[in-house]
Amino acid sequence: MQRLYDFLRRHPAWVDGFWAAVLFGISVIGGANLEEAQGTELPALVVPVMLLLSLVAALRRRMPERMLILGVAVGAGQLITDVAPLPADFALLVIVYTVAAVGARWASRLALTAGLCAAPLAQLRWPNDDTSAAGNIAIMIFQAVPFALAWVLGDSIRTRRAYFAQLEERAARLEKEREAQSKVAVAAERARIARELHDVVAHNVSVMVVQADGAAYVLDAAPDQAKKALETISSTGRQALAEMRRLLGVLRTGEHQEAGEYVPQPDVQQIEDLVEQCRQSGLPVDFRIEGTPRPLPSGVELTAYRIVQEALTNTRKHGGPDVGASVRLVYFDDGLGLLVEDDGKGAPHELYEEGGFDGQGHGLIGMRERVGMVGGTLDAGPRPGGGFRISALLPLKQAH
Repeated sequence: MQRLYDFLRRHPAWVDGFWAAVLFGISVIGGANLEEAQGTELPALVVPVMLLLSLVAALRRRMPERMLILGVAVGAGQLITDVAPLPADFALLVIVYTVAAVGARWASRLALTAGLCAAPLAQLRWPNDDTSAAGNIAIMIFQAVPFALAWVLGDSIRTRRAYFAQLEERAARLEKEREAQSKVAVAAERARIARELHDVVAHNVSVMVVQADGAAYVLDAAPDQAKKALETISSTGRQALAEMRRLLGVLRTGEHQEAGEYVPQPDVQQIEDLVEQCRQSGLPVDFRIEGTPRPLPSGVELTAYRIVQEALTNTRKHGGPDVGASVRLVYFDDGLGLLVEDDGKGAPHELYEEGGFDGQGHGLIGMRERVGMVGGTLDAGPRPGGGFRISALLPLKQAH
């Protein structure tokens, strides 16, 4: 049945043609019975009227305005030539509905006017001699009601379709705007990440230059100190190279920094200071470190700090009254784990995506970009018991 229904929806002209043929057949049978009952032959124009009205029903969706004009003309011809109402006149009711639903506005008004006039004119043309004047008026009203109902139904369908079309257009427009905003947020966050990583590399290079100058100064007087400085230069250089490799491919646009502005970026050790600032602002935060702390790549430390910063900022903004948070840093053998949770009402997931933070980040978009930069994974969403949870795993060894 579903296949048949889908087929009929794809071929509405066939459906209209079928019902037009049925209407013509019923009209022929009804005309033959009427001819036999009256014992007289029907006017010669009966068959052409039947055919034209059936044509109106068959082509009503292909050319509704033209079929309305044809139907009005045929109805007027019936009045003039004294062709009494036939079952085929049901096509006039159908065309009124069709034009009200899909036709032009002028055609819709014409259909309503013609439909309301059809019944009174037909009753005046072919009155019932056995019925009083009041009875004929009642019959006029009764016959006009179907035309009015058909027009109202068609106009309601038109309004409903227009409403749904407007909703679909609005949804498509909002989706495009959302995609555009997401792209802008991604581009802005990548630019910011690029600037921060650039500062990290610049800081490491500055450290290398200072160590190199010191090693050259004490090379003859204190070889051990010079050796230690060279080892520092080596490790710092490798770290700077790793950061620079991650920096490749990130487009930095727009802003430029003046010389001398490069400073060390936040690291995991400053997370504790960040937590303390949140506590002083009235947000109770339970902070714990599990595992053995050890030096981390600068990009990993910066990513960890920013995730905690933005998560706590969102907790303060959207957690509601009496909200509490917890921060866990877990040192694994091959990665750093982050778990930030709160027990507040939480922010909608869409707010994270669109950038619902007071800080400089862009919600989950920014987090995903940061975590992706270091090859990590991120999982964020509402907690089963209320609140929000952000979990991230940052590998300590990135592919070069």
